[in-house]
Formats: sequence, structure tokens, C-alpha cells
Amino acid sequence: MLERLVVKNVALMDEAEVEFSDGLNILTGETGAGKSILIDSINLALGAKADKNLIRRGAEYAYVELVFSVRSEKVLQQLKEMEIFPEEDGKVILQRRIMPGKSSCRLNGETVSGKTLKEAASVLIDIHGQHEHQSLLNEKKHLEVLNLYCGQPLSSLMEELSEVYIKYREAEKELQLAMEEDAAKDREIALAQFELKEIEEADVKEGEDMELEEEFRRMENIKAIGQSVALAFHLLGGYEQENVQTLIGRALKGVGDAMDYDKALDTAMQQLVQAEELVRDASRFLQHYADDLELDEQQYSYTKDRLDTINKLKTKYGNSVEEILAYAQEKAKFLNKFEDFEQYKQELSEKKEALYQSLCTLCQKAHDVRKTEAKVLQSKMQEALLELNFPYAQFEIEVVGDEKNLSKTGYDRVSFLISLNAGEQLKPLTHVASGGELSRIMLALKTVLAGQDEIESLIFDEIDAGISGKTAWKVSEKLGIIGREHQVICITHLPQIAAMADHHFMIEKQQSAERTTTTLTALDEQGMLGEIARLLGGDVITDAVMKNAQELKEMAIQTKQY
Repeated sequence: MLERLVVKNVALMDEAEVEFSDGLNILTGETGAGKSILIDSINLALGAKADKNLIRRGAEYAYVELVFSVRSEKVLQQLKEMEIFPEEDGKVILQRRIMPGKSSCRLNGETVSGKTLKEAASVLIDIHGQHEHQSLLNEKKHLEVLNLYCGQPLSSLMEELSEVYIKYREAEKELQLAMEEDAAKDREIALAQFELKEIEEADVKEGEDMELEEEFRRMENIKAIGQSVALAFHLLGGYEQENVQTLIGRALKGVGDAMDYDKALDTAMQQLVQAEELVRDASRFLQHYADDLELDEQQYSYTKDRLDTINKLKTKYGNSVEEILAYAQEKAKFLNKFEDFEQYKQELSEKKEALYQSLCTLCQKAHDVRKTEAKVLQSKMQEALLELNFPYAQFEIEVVGDEKNLSKTGYDRVSFLISLNAGEQLKPLTHVASGGELSRIMLALKTVLAGQDEIESLIFDEIDAGISGKTAWKVSEKLGIIGREHQVICITHLPQIAAMADHHFMIEKQQSAERTTTTLTALDEQGMLGEIARLLGGDVITDAVMKNAQELKEMAIQTKQY
């Protein structure tokens, strides 16, 4: 529920902090005292479009804060799905600061967008003003209301229905795509066959390009390799110049002569012998390598052509042999699909038809639930309208199934039909109800749906438009009933509604030579009676008016006990 409202520098309101409670919270005040400012302030904190003209004259900014305490597990889950996490005590704090040219939004201390505030507001509070009453003229709203009344039996069915609907639409798109592919398949098949044949005929192997490039690089540089090997051979053991072998031989002779006098040189002697053998082996290997080093023109041509073939494939199908082979695999898969494309389309068509039948079955089940519950709801609405002083009202809910109207919620079209006067035939709400009548019809719906509606806080503005006397008392009773299940905040100018308050706040405009301000004050029991008396009698409060106010309050207390 909405626990606290803080308003600073909004229009005529300087600074106000109000703590609301469970049950029916009534706000009253003189015309022009600033009741609309209060609703505007709440809407600002709920993400409504900011207007710099709302900033109080002389102030740098306007600020509104709403503090909610969430107790409903379903609402907590809905917030979690929006990635909104209340504090440990269930508090959700919405804050809005408006400055010239910009505004900021915060949710539990973190900066968020106005859209996020609106999403949070959609599950935390429901504001019913003239605009909301007008929503009853939209048939989509009628379906929403009936779905809400049907409760769990329908909601669990609609979850399954939604899943099947999504699968059906996917199958429909898949079949449509297949049909489009069928129209262009000859050209695509021919191209795929050419590409696959080109890759298959090349018969490329993974890693082949790397091996070929290494071999080609060797053959391209065979002359340089030969020169380098020849130089190395002559340095190690050539016959026409002094080389490593002759030098090692001289070293061996010198060490051998010295060993006649010192046997400690034996280690050096052995190492030189090993070195001589290693040099001789390397020299022999290089000689044989040089003798065999010859460019195979045929192999060179093959390698060059093979590399050209692979590089051409790379320019078309991938940057590596692996990518080329993967591309070929995809084309093979594509062609396999078209080998029996008619069968493929038939399977898709059968899949779509099976999902369609399942969808229609679920739609019919949803339709049956709605038809059954619609009879109960229209009966309760008939009673509620009678209690709201519509003595001749007839109310009917028309539920029509239409397979051309398939959606995630089924295929039903729901219409609220009403006749408010004796002898008149039932007609859609659009053709019958005035603004004031719509507000009472909305109130009747809220009364009937009080147990199903998970939103904890409801605000009613203009609920008393165009009513008085007995009708006003009936509206008051209904607000009291809703207040048993929800927190209700209602702005009114009627004493009958004010008398039903569990908590009463008075909005006043105070003027001085320098400024005008709007204040909001919580009333005690005596203050409530005084305000009811003001609504009954105007500026002059006589004993008779006070007695009348007392009687009205006692009647309200007795009514709420039933």
C-alpha cells in the first residue's frame, strides 16, 4: 500500500508529508484548494510527463516521493520479473525531481528511467479518474476485466495457450519461408550445386594449404638454399681451403703431443674426437643434401596450381580450408532439404495444422471458462449496479469466439452491454453511459473484482461526478466495501462519501500578502465531523448541521460493520 507521500514545491504546495493507512482514506477541501495538485504530484512520481510549470514560483525544483509497503507475494514476484527489488521490509520508494529543462527519477535510491517508474506503478497503484473511466468504452478493457474475474482457472490455461500460440506463429512463419524458398529454389539449388561441386572437386584437406605453402616456399628458394648449403659444406670439410675438419685435426695433434707429458688432457682429447665425428657427419649430410638438391619442375607446377586453386576457394567460401569445408557442409545440408522439398513442406504444413488444432482446443476451453464466469460476473454486476442506484439497469457480458481473432489470450471478443432505463434494449457502453454513469459502473466493477485485484492501492478521483443524495450514499458504501480488501484513497466533495472515511485529510489553501500555499492535514475524529458538516452546510455550521454530520458518520460506522 501507499504509506507516505512527500511533496515539495509543486504548484501551490510548499512542503507536505502525508502518511496514509489501510482502508478508506478520504481527502476533501474547498474548490480550488489544490486537490488536483495532489493527483498531479502522485502521477509525477509514477513517471508522468514532467511540466516545468508545476515548479512552485521562486523554487529551484519540485520534488515528489512515494513510499509503498508491498505485502502481496504476487506483486513482489511481478516486481522481481521487472528486476525491481524491494528493501528487506518490503518498501519501494519512488522519487521524482523536476528542474527547468530536466528531471530525474529514482527507485529505492537508484537512478532509473521514467518508463521504469511507470512499470513499477502498474503493479503498485491504480488511479481512477475521468480518463480511466473512459477506458471502459474500449472493448479490450472488457476482456481484461473478465480475464481478471476468471482468476486462476483461466490464467493457468492462458499460460499454456500463450506457449502454443507462439509455437503456432513460428510454424506459420517457417511454412511461409518454405513457400518463398520454393518460389526461388531452382536458382538457389543450381548455385548451391555449383558451389558444392567446385569444393568437392578441389578435394581440399584440413591443413593442406599450410603444407603446400611451406613446400612452395622451399622450391621458390631452392637456388639460395643450394648456395647456403654449399658454403656450409666447404666451411666444414671442403678440400680446397682450410676448413673446420683440418683445424680440428691440427688441434687433435697438438693435444695428442701434449698428452705424452700430461694425462689430464684426456678429457679435452675425447671432446675433440667427438667434435671431429660430428663435423664429419654434418659435412657428409650436407654433401648428400646438395647432390640431391634439384628443382622438380613438375612438382613445382603442381604445388603452384594447387595453391592457386585453394586461394580461389578462400576468396569465395572462407578464409581457411576449415571454413571452406564448413561452407560445403552447409550447402550439402541445404541441398538435402530440397531433395524432397515437397515432403518437407508437407511436414511443416502438418505441424502447423496440429498446432492450430491444439490452439483452437485451448481457445475453446478458455471460451467456455469465460462464458461460465461471465454469467456469474454479470449477475454480480447487476446487483452492484442496483446498489449504486441504477434501479432499472440490465447488464450483460457478450463473449463471442472468432477463429479469425487468434491471439495469446484466445479468440474471444468480449463486450459489456447495458441498459440503464426501463424498456430500453441492451446496447454497448459506448452508446449508453455518460461520464458520471461510467464512473459508477467502474466502481461497481472494482467492488465485484475486489478479491481478485492484486493491486493494493486504489485512488479514485471524480468518482462522485454528477451524483448526490441516495446515489452518493450508495457510492460511499461501495467504496467502504473496496476498502476492506484494498487501500483506497478518494478525493471527494460529497459528505456521504466523506463520512465513510477510515482516515480523513483536509486540503486547504492558505493566503497571505506574499504567497499562497496549499496544505494537507490529517483530521482527528472531531475534525472529521467538522469537515463533514462543512460539506453539508457550507460556511455557517449550525448545531443542526453538526448533528446531521454526527448521524451521517454513525450511519457509515454501522454500514461498515456488516
